[in-house]
Amino acid sequence: MMNTEQCMEKTEQYVLHTYNRYKIALEKGKGVYLYDADGKKYLDFAAGIAVFALGYGNEAYNQALKDQIDQVIHTSNLYYNLPLADAAEKLVKASGMDKVFFTNSGTEAIEGAIKVARKYAWLKDKRTDHEIIAMNQSFHGRSLGALSVTGNAHYQEPFKPLIGGIRFADFNDLESVKAQITDRTCAIILETVQGEGGIYPADPEFLKGVRKLCDEHDILMILDEIQCGMGRTGSMFAWQDYGVMPDVMTCAKALGCGIPVGAFVLNRKTAENSLVPGDHGTTYGGNPLACAAVSKVFDLFEEQKIVEHVREIAPYLEEKLDALVEKYDSAAARRGKGLMQGLVIKGKPVGEVISKAMEHGLLVISAGSDVLRMVPPLVIEREHVDEMISILEKCL
Repeated sequence: MMNTEQCMEKTEQYVLHTYNRYKIALEKGKGVYLYDADGKKYLDFAAGIAVFALGYGNEAYNQALKDQIDQVIHTSNLYYNLPLADAAEKLVKASGMDKVFFTNSGTEAIEGAIKVARKYAWLKDKRTDHEIIAMNQSFHGRSLGALSVTGNAHYQEPFKPLIGGIRFADFNDLESVKAQITDRTCAIILETVQGEGGIYPADPEFLKGVRKLCDEHDILMILDEIQCGMGRTGSMFAWQDYGVMPDVMTCAKALGCGIPVGAFVLNRKTAENSLVPGDHGTTYGGNPLACAAVSKVFDLFEEQKIVEHVREIAPYLEEKLDALVEKYDSAAARRGKGLMQGLVIKGKPVGEVISKAMEHGLLVISAGSDVLRMVPPLVIEREHVDEMISILEKCL
């Protein structure tokens, strides 16, 4: 058994240094708490970056995975498998959309959505110069395709040239979107709530306006719900609270609650006029283990009334965070939706607040350059909010 120091040394020796990790080595979790290799307890308001919606040690979830491991873990997409059929049905019904393609990550889901948009447009006019409109300050992943639609030069610069035909508009500025539309536009891609860019929810008028533009020009609306989906904002998918439906939705993170899995979901029009056999594939995507996780997650969301619980607890979290903004100059503003909240920090580096919180047994993360991000397990209760606020007060 390694302690924290030994784990850190071994990791730095053998793992490519692409992350500046915090100096703790997590060993186990229970409920909404994590424990490091030295036995220290942490209240988790990061949830593996909005992944562990059900908290740690959920017996029903764990047992479903154990049972599937004893059955079969992988078969490839050359064959049907039972968990795939169940997971697909539950995701399609929860979204009200039509077809799903399972991937291994959110980034892969974005790649698939880009291909869907290009194929949809190509079938109409056989042109190969189509364009996609993306948003400034967005984040969609780190593969070359996903980077191409990520509106942050810091992430893009060392890896150019990226894929072509991408234009950028400003989030929540419909006129800037209109200005980028041409006869070559095949899709508009955006996060329903911008996550890495600083926790910015879409304005209702903006999202409805983008939907209207897409309908008028027969272009696809792609909504990235990788972080904000799966109940986090108080609806199963954030767009459902706005009264719009995308043509393509990407999701991941809490979709598998810890098992690596993502998906892109298509409405009927798009599903019938885009990808066909030979256009797209993945060896691991939709494998029985991942889909067993997805299927059980949907069951537990329903049994435990997770979405309803988020709607009940989120106003309490917002109220307590708003009180911090009133009380402390360093907490400049709060923004967010549901259990996806950001606290704007001024007068000190946000990393300093994160480090102090960690010292006091609280895990929070950043978003953008100055935002303290809170994306806890969706099963938190009021006492966990109170505990988190108490620790934050010491840090602010």
